[in-house]
Amino acid sequence: MKSSSDKSHWENVYETKNPDQVSWTQEKPSTSLDFIHSFGLGKDAKIIDIGGGDSNLVDFLIREGYKNITVLDISAKALEKAKKRLGNAADTVKWIVTDITTFESAESYDIWHDRAAFHFLTAPEQVSKYIDIVGQYVNHCMVLGTFSKNGPSKCSGLDIQQYDEHSLSEKFQADFEKITCITEDHTTPFGTTQNFVFCSFKKL
Repeated sequence: MKSSSDKSHWENVYETKNPDQVSWTQEKPSTSLDFIHSFGLGKDAKIIDIGGGDSNLVDFLIREGYKNITVLDISAKALEKAKKRLGNAADTVKWIVTDITTFESAESYDIWHDRAAFHFLTAPEQVSKYIDIVGQYVNHCMVLGTFSKNGPSKCSGLDIQQYDEHSLSEKFQADFEKITCITEDHTTPFGTTQNFVFCSFKKL
């Protein structure tokens, strides 16, 4: 099964590599924070970070006073690292270990954030499941960041799906209206550049 092989891949990545050894690490996820702020929702907004891994986004959200934070990742090891870094503050966060394409929840979310998880879904059925899931569980807003058409075609040894403003918006147009899209260069910890497209959406 692809999902089980993907899980094994990511458990191995987080078992064997430190943050300065993986391309997606950001000291401060400024673009993600800017988009989250732009939605104008209060500190009680329910935020879920998809494929959050051991990203620093949760640290900044806690520091800013957000009270309802969930982090989802396929890798238990990634979330263990994040919990260890946060210490006691980790107890204020909900942690979910699952493949996003099989995600089920009793909750819905005001803000859905995904930087560099969606683009790993390369099979049409995976993409369709993701689209159905966000349509079901997102109440208000969503921000997605993927490699752009000018970005890499692989990440961590896996194929990814590149997007641009049009193709990303088109995927979600049944349930979401595009707010804005930007492209930006991310400089990896080892000095290479990856071009991303970020789009924000509001639920129809």
